[in-house]
Order: sequence, then C-alpha cells, then structure tokens
Amino acid sequence: MARTAYCCLIALLLAGCGRSDHIVVGSKNFTEQVILGEIVAQQIERRLGASVDRKLNLGGTLLAHQSLLAGQIDVYPEYTGTALMEILKLPASSDAAAVANRVRSEYQSRWKIEWMPPLGFNNTFAMVVAGGFDTLSAAAGRSKPWKLGVGYEFLTRADGLPGLLSTYHLPLDGTPRSMDLGLLYQALKQGQVDMVAGSATDGLIAAMGLTTLRDDKSYFPPYEASLAVRGAALQAKPGLREALAELSGKISTEQMRKMNYQVDGEHRAVKDVAKAFLETLPR
Repeated sequence: MARTAYCCLIALLLAGCGRSDHIVVGSKNFTEQVILGEIVAQQIERRLGASVDRKLNLGGTLLAHQSLLAGQIDVYPEYTGTALMEILKLPASSDAAAVANRVRSEYQSRWKIEWMPPLGFNNTFAMVVAGGFDTLSAAAGRSKPWKLGVGYEFLTRADGLPGLLSTYHLPLDGTPRSMDLGLLYQALKQGQVDMVAGSATDGLIAAMGLTTLRDDKSYFPPYEASLAVRGAALQAKPGLREALAELSGKISTEQMRKMNYQVDGEHRAVKDVAKAFLETLPR
C-alpha cells in the first residue's frame, strides 16, 4: 500500500514537470510566428512583470494547437483561415468578418479558448514568381509547366495545393518540391523552382524583386493574424487579457513584412526586432 502511494506521488510530480506556473508563449516554426511569439512574450513581461517561458518554433499548425489544448502553452499566434479550415475543418469563406466570428465562437464553445481581436494584418498565401505574370489565371495559361516549391503543410492543407489546382488548373512540372518555408525564395532565386507558395507578409518578396500573383478568383480565405489564448490562463493571470489586447490592431501588413525582412534578410536577432517594435507602442 505504501509502495502504491509512493508511486502515485512520483507520477503526479512527474506530470507537473511538464510546465511551470509561468505564462508560456508558443509559436509555429517559421520566422513570422517566432517574431510574433517573442513580441507577445516581451509584451507580457513589460506589462505584467511576469515570468514568461518561451516555447517558440514548436512545429506546424496541429502541433501548436494540440500544445494549447494540452495546457503546455497558454497563447500562440494563429490565422483565421488556418483555424477555420485546418483546425475546425469548416468550409472556406472569403468573408473576413464572418470567418473571424465563426472561429471565435467555435474556439470558445469547443475548447474554452479565447480568440483575441486581430493583430492588424492578413497573411494570406501568396503564389510568387520572378515576373512575367500578374494573376494566377494568367499563370495558369502558361504553356510551359511550373516547377512549384511549397512548404510541407501546403501539399495537403484544405486551403492549399489541391484546392488551388482545382480552381486554377495550373500546369505543373512533376510533383511539387516540398521544403522548409525559409528555403523557398532561395530555391526560386537559384532556379530550382519557378513558382513558390509563400505568404503575403514575407519580407523577401519585395527585397528580391519578386512578383506576387493576384488571386483573381479569390481562392484563398482570409488569414487575419490573432492570438489564441487558453481561457484558464486569462482567469489565472490578472491583467493578461488587457496586455494582449494592447497588441490588437497594432501590426500592419507593412510592419510585419518589414520585421520578417529584418530577421530573414538582415539577420537581426528576433528579440531585438520584437523589442524595437514594442518601443513604438505607448507605455
């Protein structure tokens, strides 16, 4: 009996080792997410004087979401279109307000997760080429098939490659090359591919003189960036909601693109870029 009680105690102690009483900020595994995660972490530190654990660069969408559900993180940045289709498995919509409202309602009712007001930018997918075309429809009419480069998730996402091909019938040269998101533009520049599936806020698009093809059939849903926060964390940490809300509407597409380029193009430290941004906000 004593041995059983001892084993139970050890099991409880080990279960509690997964996280501390600190606020835990997470992010997915690409530059923009890591920057946003660091901005959130520094915002909490400067506003609440609270200790923050960082679990940035976690992985893809589903891993970050599961970490939130499991209580391994308290908050991470997410996008409305991704939440709607990849996490909630609901049909796409081009109505940004309707998508945001549906996501907010579903997250609250299913998981008691609060979807904060938008941060201020829409990071939709962007099909990028070196030039010569201005719309996806025009690119679909090219006689020579495209050598396409994509991130790993784009191949199977409901809002990714299958729907894109069904909508535009892009001619492809074999199977798309999948790679880390950070390698896409280098592969385009080196001619390994001649079209990539990037994001509207990628800083290297303008810096490298590349062209974003206009989604003239409105295939991609809105991807307004917001913060997904565990309701339990908001209740447990007075002032957390207010600190996070101060970031809502404060990050424009141009600002996000600039910060992405500062990290990817100028190789500045993420912590420095986040700090510089926060210094532009009122104290």
